[in-house]
Amino acid sequence: MKSNVKRLFAGPYILWMIGFTIIPLLLIVYYGLTTKSGAFTLANVCSITTPEHMKALLLSLGLSLAATAICLLLSYPLALVLRRRGIGAGSFMVFVFILPMWMNFLLRTLAWQTLLEKNGVINGILSFLHLPNIAIINTPWAIILGMVYNFLPFMILPIYNVLAKIDDNTINAAKDLGANNFQTLIHIWIPLSIPGIISGITMVFVPALTTFVISSLLGGSKILLIGNVIEQEFTKGSNWHLGSGLSLVLMIFILLSMALIAKYDKEGEGNAF
Repeated sequence: MKSNVKRLFAGPYILWMIGFTIIPLLLIVYYGLTTKSGAFTLANVCSITTPEHMKALLLSLGLSLAATAICLLLSYPLALVLRRRGIGAGSFMVFVFILPMWMNFLLRTLAWQTLLEKNGVINGILSFLHLPNIAIINTPWAIILGMVYNFLPFMILPIYNVLAKIDDNTINAAKDLGANNFQTLIHIWIPLSIPGIISGITMVFVPALTTFVISSLLGGSKILLIGNVIEQEFTKGSNWHLGSGLSLVLMIFILLSMALIAKYDKEGEGNAF
């Protein structure tokens, strides 16, 4: 009886996954491995090796890695501070970090565009203070800034979730044995928080690699990431086959990320959502 009830309640979720996950993925695979006439081909996937596509992919990888590294450097000390102060998962401080995620992603990015543009808010304040203006808009630095701002909570929360579960007795035992703060960090905190770090890295790197909104608004038309190339193939070029083929290449990175999470976070300790 219970199994029948579980199947009944699982039905809507299964239908949702089939309609909005499995079928779209199968369509991407179909379009990516066929020509317009329906014949099988690997040309769409191999087009990633062309100079313009490879340049966009390498630039995407570089900016995504930079944004991920910055997020990690900012998040780990902050997560340690939150943990040492005994701030719970339902506290106001944690709520502050989650709050920006409730705002529309596009609006958050447009806000940064308003702040960073040549006659924007930041340059207006600098001009008022008789300080030199900054020219960061439409540069890779602006894209990295947008990535860090939008994806930083995805790094903080998994790390904090793992750090909060570390027993204080383990830390006290290390200090009783003569370990200083740096040794405790290297040999206790970081090894025990690897699941959260891996989860945070994948949750930041994958959306940063595939994004096209941030690069379009903050990088302008001068900087094309692989996400922009795919988006243009679907919308402007109407070449779904090429766009799907390039999307299959990005799916490789997603599968690698899933493999990393499965290897280092077997018990779901790094899952903060």
